[in-house]
Amino acid sequence: MQGIMQDWPLTVNKLLEHAKLINPTREIITRRVSGKIVRTNYAAVYDHSKQVSSALIDEGIGLGDRVATLGWNSARHMESWYGAMGIGAVLHTINPRLLPDQIAWIANHAEDKILIFDITFLPIVEAIKDKLETIKTFVIYAGAEDMPENSLGAVAYDIWIDGRSRDVRWGDFPEDTACGLCYTSGTTGNPKGVLYSHRSNVLHTLVTMSKDAMGMGADDVVLPVVPMFHANAWGLALSCPGTGANMVMPGAQMDGASIYELLDTEKVTITAAVPTVWLLLLAYLRENGLKLPHLKKVIIGGSAIPENILRAFEVEFEVDVVHAWGMTETSPLGTLGTLPPHLMDADIDLRMGQKLKQGRPPFGVELKVVNEAGEELPRDGKSAGTLLVRGAAIAAGYFKGDGGNVLDEDSWFDTGDVANIDEFGTMQITDRSKDVIKSGGEWISSIDIENFALAHPQVANAAAIGVYHPKWDERPLLIIQSAQGESPTKEDILASLEGKIAKWWTPDDVQFIDEIPLGATGKINKLALREHFKDYKLPTA
Repeated sequence: MQGIMQDWPLTVNKLLEHAKLINPTREIITRRVSGKIVRTNYAAVYDHSKQVSSALIDEGIGLGDRVATLGWNSARHMESWYGAMGIGAVLHTINPRLLPDQIAWIANHAEDKILIFDITFLPIVEAIKDKLETIKTFVIYAGAEDMPENSLGAVAYDIWIDGRSRDVRWGDFPEDTACGLCYTSGTTGNPKGVLYSHRSNVLHTLVTMSKDAMGMGADDVVLPVVPMFHANAWGLALSCPGTGANMVMPGAQMDGASIYELLDTEKVTITAAVPTVWLLLLAYLRENGLKLPHLKKVIIGGSAIPENILRAFEVEFEVDVVHAWGMTETSPLGTLGTLPPHLMDADIDLRMGQKLKQGRPPFGVELKVVNEAGEELPRDGKSAGTLLVRGAAIAAGYFKGDGGNVLDEDSWFDTGDVANIDEFGTMQITDRSKDVIKSGGEWISSIDIENFALAHPQVANAAAIGVYHPKWDERPLLIIQSAQGESPTKEDILASLEGKIAKWWTPDDVQFIDEIPLGATGKINKLALREHFKDYKLPTA
């Protein structure tokens, strides 16, 4: 026997439709690449999104066709998202921080038919235009007044949608229809495409809106510093319309002064970004003696949060920090570090210790850790193994079958992370499986070494990698990028680690470089570091 309820397909367009009907005057504020601040609202974004749909249909775009964007966070970018997804096209966000040849490869692999992009990226697109095999139409986020000359035959976005019909039917397809395409930023081999469905994106949105997740409401003002090309801005491009929260779009300017200006003038209550952004903001706040009177919550993910950033926001600026973990393949939120009930009234050190962990999975996400034999390990907060995940918004494979079968017989997905889980479901990443340092048959966490090194006031960034050792197979090498104007010594760095990590974890050497390389999503590129130090000989070897 089946229930007698309405068939109401979970399609993404319903999120923006809800915003237009229930919260039409709530705003989307954008800093354009020119620096100009532009204000619009959900009702206008809805109307423009419908015009985007009409323009796409006139370009021959239909169900399942891929529409690519190379864009910063903006209202125009949002309009092209919903305009494409509403008619059943697949919105493909391309990460502009990738190398030009990688961008071309991804666009060809996705078989994108149209590319909509910000003026900033015109030089990149013109440089690879002859390598783009399937894109026939180019649209630039611009008006007639600021449209640049170009060799693409591109049209200005405002002109492209001007006067188009808004009478377009949205969502006339099943909820398991493909919705969005986002490629992983893997450091080995070609990137692989994660193909979201409308159903998975809507379910993920409902998860993000809960109190123990991001927990925003219609009275919030949300600043997604995390880019829309980075796993749907961690879902905020969907959950903000779903709740009616104001959105503040930073565009291309991510420096401390620019972010602070938006936080202050727009009275932002919730914001989200990777740790490197918050390091820049904290430096700016301290240099200028500023506070954050409006900000209530900072969501930090992408890589492990250093304790000095956590304590600065929580203690110095009285802002709640939510540490988050996820992947492109998890849509992306997998766990969130809101405090469990038994630690709400704990002392500051216990609370900070909890918040340094990656957190607990919301309903809809299941986690477990297993040993090399595939046996589940105890939930004791100590036993570390391979982290597996499954759930309603977790990838079951990759676009075009790349990578083959990625699920085990019980539909668990291997995250590639090494972690432990405690009795309350709190998960802590101890390393990436490819980054863990294996010394004398024992594992050393590169993440722990890095986080303690980052606490040193003269350190801007730190990375630990395993280097060959004839006796122990591998030993840790700590690589340091000094803070501007600072010159710490090897002895300074090693002394700062004493008593914080096991003695046998202590790096065998410290090397200083001008700048630690970062990948396309702001994470440390350890592949590049291992290549750089491939011939390096440890003094203990």
